[in-house]
Amino acid sequence: MTAMQDGERQTPMPLDGVRVVEMGQLIAGPFCGKTLGDFGAEVIKIEATGAGDPLRNWRLLKEGTSVWWQVQSRNKKSVALDLRQEEAQTIARRLIAEADVLVENFRPGTLEGWGMAPGQLHALNPGLVILRISGYGQSGPYRDLPGFGLIGEAMGGLRHLSAEPGRVPVRVGVSIGDTLAALHGTIGVLMALYHRKAHGGPGQVIDVALYEAVFNCMESLVPEYDAFGVVRQPGGSALPGIAPSNAYPCSDGWVLVAGNGDSIFKRLMAAIGRQDLADAPDLAHNAGRVARVAEIDGAIADWTRPRSVDAVVRAMTQARVPAGKVYTARDIAEDPHYRARDMLLTQRTRDGYSVTVPGVVPKLSATPGRLRSSAPHLGEDTDAVLAAMGLTREQIDGLRARGIVQ
Repeated sequence: MTAMQDGERQTPMPLDGVRVVEMGQLIAGPFCGKTLGDFGAEVIKIEATGAGDPLRNWRLLKEGTSVWWQVQSRNKKSVALDLRQEEAQTIARRLIAEADVLVENFRPGTLEGWGMAPGQLHALNPGLVILRISGYGQSGPYRDLPGFGLIGEAMGGLRHLSAEPGRVPVRVGVSIGDTLAALHGTIGVLMALYHRKAHGGPGQVIDVALYEAVFNCMESLVPEYDAFGVVRQPGGSALPGIAPSNAYPCSDGWVLVAGNGDSIFKRLMAAIGRQDLADAPDLAHNAGRVARVAEIDGAIADWTRPRSVDAVVRAMTQARVPAGKVYTARDIAEDPHYRARDMLLTQRTRDGYSVTVPGVVPKLSATPGRLRSSAPHLGEDTDAVLAAMGLTREQIDGLRARGIVQ
């Protein structure tokens, strides 16, 4: 499917009329801005003059710009300001005064240093929703420490579990801590906007810490420690305490099989020719299966090892047992289900080439999100945004000549 072209009009979107000023960079704040923009919000991204958001130069570049940037900054406008200068700070405050939402992910105290503390901004704009994403939050003894997503993943408890037993903890492969923080921030923004609209409430500050967003997803980790003194340990590809659920070797790779439901387990054992395990009274429920998990995993692996991944998946599908191969980028790009659900969209970039980008999530039946515009060049919208604020051509040119805008 091809992404919607600039200027195309369709059904009104859920966040039409919501103006967001995004002052963050890299991942967490901008991912929130992307999500809001996908559903109709006008997102004005303030970037530093000169190089702009460092994400423009992260990972693989095409035509001098990261293709990641093309995903993260779609549906946004770029205004380049040198916020080290007082005049640029004044412009930013004027933009924020007319906004519904401010998103920032700087170290705590940065906004305050620019004369944009929440109290000062709410004096200008009482209904403003301010999302602040940081490593450790806006309070507490660690608030001033530098914190990136990987540190949040470690402090939140995830990195300890992401390893094979006895081996070094590994990263998930993507910046999951940042993304989890962004999603929690998005939820907070939507709740604050709803409160403002439905109850006449004022604007408020949403304080999201990277480690807390990760910790919120750690299931029963702490209750198990508190109740039983159990420190959950790395389980590799298995799901500790739930069986069977693991990755199993095949003749051409690995397959994931989740046979941990009681009836599913019986079907799985029948499919691999182990009716004895299917009928064993002590394996009828999860607790018994956990006690014999090594035996069960061994039986499944013995069956999968001489077979191909595709053959195993076909057999499991026929037996109604959840199973799947480990997808690579190529697998995703060639998968018909991704295409059928519009999860692979073709986006025309401002540099003139087309690139496949992830579709919009979640899917709303009446007011779906969509790609309305491609990622902007640095400062591409500076003049238009400043003109809409009432600045004349001469004033804008003067600001540019002094290096205040780009």
